[in-house]
Amino acid sequence: MVDKNENALDKLKGKAKEVTGKATGDKSKETEGKTDQVKADAKKKADDLGNRVEGAVESLKRDDKD
Repeated sequence: MVDKNENALDKLKGKAKEVTGKATGDKSKETEGKTDQVKADAKKKADDLGNRVEGAVESLKRDDKD
């Protein structure tokens, strides 16, 4: 499970890199920042999906006991 605070921090760091890259004209830093933000979003979506799967499995286990 991904720590939500850590994920939010990764996204914020990515945004900071992107803004710094834009301000300085450093396309590489700007792209790196955008990439970091996409990674953070992907981690969040994967974690959300994992939680949904765990919930479904638990629900099925409860249904089997009835």
